[in-house]
Amino acid sequence: MSLRRIGKTHKTMNYIQSLRLILILSIASLATGLTLAQTASTSSRYTASSASPDGIGKRYMDREISGVMGWQGAPWLERQEREREERTDLLLKALALKPGMVVADIGAGTGYLSRRMAPAVLPGGKILAVDVQPEMVRMLENSIKSTGQTHIEARLSAVDDVKLPAGSVDLAVMVDVYHELAFPYEVMTSVMKALKPGGRMVFVEYKAEDPKVPIKPLHKMSEAQIRKEAEVFALDWERTVSTLPWQHVVIFRKRN
Repeated sequence: MSLRRIGKTHKTMNYIQSLRLILILSIASLATGLTLAQTASTSSRYTASSASPDGIGKRYMDREISGVMGWQGAPWLERQEREREERTDLLLKALALKPGMVVADIGAGTGYLSRRMAPAVLPGGKILAVDVQPEMVRMLENSIKSTGQTHIEARLSAVDDVKLPAGSVDLAVMVDVYHELAFPYEVMTSVMKALKPGGRMVFVEYKAEDPKVPIKPLHKMSEAQIRKEAEVFALDWERTVSTLPWQHVVIFRKRN
């Protein structure tokens, strides 16, 4: 090969390598820009504050997010008095479950509600029992085995994503869970993706309006606050059920 030809080959290789470098830098710059934009969006959504005894020092839409009840509190979820204190039977009536429905129990914990909803969606339906704590998911799996309710599926979520298939859920319910979400906007965004058009989103929270409810203030939410935060999304308020002793049931429907 002549020296002239070798020189041309080297120039061509250098040109190709330069193009590759430019492409790599452009992709890296774009990725960095997207990351910074996402970070800025998240930062503007939440603000830091001094943490109260039951909070995490992070505020969202004028409220401090409460700390999470860890898996060590599982016995409290299964306490014998719960049915009498919270009237789960009235909650089940308010949910209006039907055979064939796919229901997502977000923050299912030990599966207390999942087990009680399960018979109402048969035949053909299922309960997606979702929790962010692996220990709770193991308890759910053990509960499913012991009861034989195989149409309950235990699912592990992330702190900012319920990780459910898009358009798969008829009804999503959070019982005393939403106020503890460290990333409420992101979790709700993922729930919205999982809901079918016309699907229902149900928040069950201890009544902040009632000082007689024996729950710490940061673990309560007013109906007004629930509606304020839910209406950020494509959700229409349908009704609020206030017949439960300690909690209100605030029901929304996803717009078509």
